[in-house]
Amino acid sequence: MLTTTAVLGVGAVALGMVLTPGPNMMYLVSRSITQGRRAGLVSLCGVAVGFLVYMTATAVGIAAVFIAVPDLYLAVKFAGAAYLLWLAWQALRPGGTSVFAPQAMPIDSDRKLFAMGLLTNLLNPKIAIMYLALIPQFVDLDAGKVWLQSLALGSVQICVALTVNALIVLAAATISGFLTRRPSWLRVQRFAMGTVLGGLAITLATDRARPAAI
Repeated sequence: MLTTTAVLGVGAVALGMVLTPGPNMMYLVSRSITQGRRAGLVSLCGVAVGFLVYMTATAVGIAAVFIAVPDLYLAVKFAGAAYLLWLAWQALRPGGTSVFAPQAMPIDSDRKLFAMGLLTNLLNPKIAIMYLALIPQFVDLDAGKVWLQSLALGSVQICVALTVNALIVLAAATISGFLTRRPSWLRVQRFAMGTVLGGLAITLATDRARPAAI
């Protein structure tokens, strides 16, 4: 059985990650602003399938590979921390741009929107880090079957990510206009997201926990 701490921990990490500008958010916002909310939601369906692919792959044995090759796990872990620090710098550095000022994109069919949403998520380093290095930290060997815990914790991440992304899709045009008219709010958003990312990076790099076996 999952502990409340594990659920809340994954939920908090997932919220911090989804609120931080990255490939998924950039694609969804761009689609929503240039082609409308429906296009954004279709793209989000592709993103959702990408989450399911990562969750399933993690549950069926990726953690076992890390146990067999500890140095590989450490490499992924520190690479993930470095990437999070890089994202934090991108958010905090002077002159950084906002995800809510996307470039125009061509009008695409529903099939292509779905496929691009899926591909964007599968190639998203943030999601790889989430499933390969962050979520395993919350798995408890004494709390039951590890693969079942992985699926349950992955479901928590997916619920948080899809809920927040759906709200972003629906409000993308409004948020974009609001931030464009208020540069100070944009700086606050970037500072908050950069701080969250930096904290996640430090936590990941200093945590000594190992992935649990299936």
